[in-house]
Amino acid sequence: MKLQSMIGLLQATPVTVNDPYIAFKEYLYVSCTDLMSDALAMICTNPAQTILLTGLANGQALRTAEMMDINVIILCRNKTLSEDNIDLATSMEMNVFTTSLPMFEAVGVLYKEGLKTATRNDDQNI
Repeated sequence: MKLQSMIGLLQATPVTVNDPYIAFKEYLYVSCTDLMSDALAMICTNPAQTILLTGLANGQALRTAEMMDINVIILCRNKTLSEDNIDLATSMEMNVFTTSLPMFEAVGVLYKEGLKTATRNDDQNI
């Protein structure tokens, strides 16, 4: 699904956009978590086709996404970044959006549209 479609479905607004063509990029996977340690431990799909959906609006979320080569974060519950974190996101070339939806509803909307989980589906103890 194109990011532009996701943004429309989630009624998301940009916090900082550093790639003018990002809206036309295709994404297949969503990682939905506030625990960045879970994101680091469990995401095993193609990060270039993965977005991070979270309520964590700080440098930790930005740095985690950067380490995983994810360049789109959607913040839930109208969260936004501080000016310092907007500067950090810009320096990382991160694209950040915000939606008023709670995380549960936002991920439900994207799942209904066919996006898949970016996390492991096995019984491994992580």
